[in-house]
Amino acid sequence: MSEIFETGIPQRLTEHQPTGSENDGINRRGFLKCMAWAGTGLVWSFAGGVPVSRVFGQTHQPSRQADFSFVQISDSHIGFNKPANADVTATLHTALEKINGYSGVTDFLIHTGDLTHSAKPAEFDTLQQVLSGAKRQVFYVPGEHDTAVDDGKLFLERYGKDTKGNGWYSFDHKGVHFIGLVNVVQLEGMGKIGQDQLNWLKQDLSGVKNSTPVVLFAHIPLWTLYPSWGWGTSDSEQAFAMLKRFGSVTVLNGHIHQVMQKVEGNVSFHTAMSTAFPQPAPGSAPSPGPMKVSAERLRDVLGITEVHFVAQKHQLAIVDASLSGTPVEHSAASL
Repeated sequence: MSEIFETGIPQRLTEHQPTGSENDGINRRGFLKCMAWAGTGLVWSFAGGVPVSRVFGQTHQPSRQADFSFVQISDSHIGFNKPANADVTATLHTALEKINGYSGVTDFLIHTGDLTHSAKPAEFDTLQQVLSGAKRQVFYVPGEHDTAVDDGKLFLERYGKDTKGNGWYSFDHKGVHFIGLVNVVQLEGMGKIGQDQLNWLKQDLSGVKNSTPVVLFAHIPLWTLYPSWGWGTSDSEQAFAMLKRFGSVTVLNGHIHQVMQKVEGNVSFHTAMSTAFPQPAPGSAPSPGPMKVSAERLRDVLGITEVHFVAQKHQLAIVDASLSGTPVEHSAASL
């Protein structure tokens, strides 16, 4: 059985084998159900086999030295200046202030693409200037807006050092294996990883133990969310066939500018809000694109994602927070 959530509410059930139970009586699916409610501003984790929570922004004392947190931001679209948000640089600044104001320690940031709106040098310059205030390392993957003009040449010049192909790479951090994938260069309606990258992924994973938690991050969702809008990756099943042996796989994406979650077996999928503008829920409009809301509501529908790794349980807890500080809305939509 797999479960899909939009900001925390189960949306649809499809056939899939359920996961087994943990020794503490709380299985992974139950844990991730709790995680879905983190949209209200809580981060859940396990301490001594008991689930505990904290409010986003609350001081957290790691229970083990290997515990750590990082933040995902996405779709900053620097250079966009339409009515949906006439000042995307300002809202990116707000996101960064929220991250830097967080009283806990976040080890690094991940930006899951569409850094810029038109891949212009000045847009990349502005982004770099803003994120220089993050005071921590930032890892990037491109979005289609970063690659459509020049096939990602400028992106790679700026952020492609030590990457392979069109910008894919991996790294290890405190017992977790991170993989940055690029699925925006060979677009065919939906995103595509491509055979060269799949071959690299197979080689990369060959040296990773089954017990190692794996985090994948890419721009377009790595699961088929809404194919008629191109919200999915056509060859993602080939990638996930390589990941079946791992006990914990977390997938972080952007592109759709809203929170959607899915749990399937050992894999939990999560898409993040944008820092620039919202997009409509799947099928609720004739097509995807910037969605205008009132100025008072804009920062309610923009946000960031914090991920906390609990080493004792090899689990990753995810919490979404709006830029305004209001709870992330819980709304139902059929997929």
